[in-house]
Amino acid sequence: MKLSIVIPAYNESLSLPETLNTFYNALSTAQVPHEILVVNDNSKDNSIEVLETLMQSIPTLRYVTNPPPRNGFGYAVRKGLENFHGDCVAVVMADLSDSPEDLLRFYFKMKEDGLDCVFGSRFIKGGKVSDYPKTKLMINRLANSIVRLTFGFRYNDCTNAFKLYRKETIEGLKPFLSPHFNLTLELPLKAIVRGYSYAVLPNSWTNRKHGKSNLRIREMGSRYFFVMLYCLIEKFFSQGDFRKKWD
Repeated sequence: MKLSIVIPAYNESLSLPETLNTFYNALSTAQVPHEILVVNDNSKDNSIEVLETLMQSIPTLRYVTNPPPRNGFGYAVRKGLENFHGDCVAVVMADLSDSPEDLLRFYFKMKEDGLDCVFGSRFIKGGKVSDYPKTKLMINRLANSIVRLTFGFRYNDCTNAFKLYRKETIEGLKPFLSPHFNLTLELPLKAIVRGYSYAVLPNSWTNRKHGKSNLRIREMGSRYFFVMLYCLIEKFFSQGDFRKKWD
């Protein structure tokens, strides 16, 4: 089972070498068939030059460019989800906030149990966060509590992008609605509402070493609410039209 990693990157030239080499070394050591797909989101720095150099030493690396005017995190991830070649795909941040060891556990869990998705949680036993900004942490926990109570499930880390999906699952979640960070909520909510199988494993998160996050909390509230409302309407009023058709 070939694993694809989609990495959206906007002005991440300082972070890319460590991130890409770390993931490549971990996956190669574990002998996991894989590709690393970086989506250059119209970067203004020298990200392309860095990627061209890294491709000489990382044979599983390739990149695509997400051209303007449809730029931003959600559009970049969607570009990657339209262009990956693997049997399953994970969205990974360019800043090495996500752990390759966690990704390997997700991959083998999916492979062994035949799951459609594997979700991580930083807020269950075994999960951890390092240097998480306090304000963002409080808003994160509030938002996830609202989602969990609204939909009536126990999963408590929907908004984190670090998740693994089978290719068939990604196809079943289309069309995508979110052009921004709310895509991180749209994907798991649709998967749960549409009846795809999933497991939740603990994972870690570490704050970036270089640059700054592109997430703007004040701009995202209404967008997260829109996705939540859409999925809630689908859950109660779609008559199961979008649910996975089980064999």
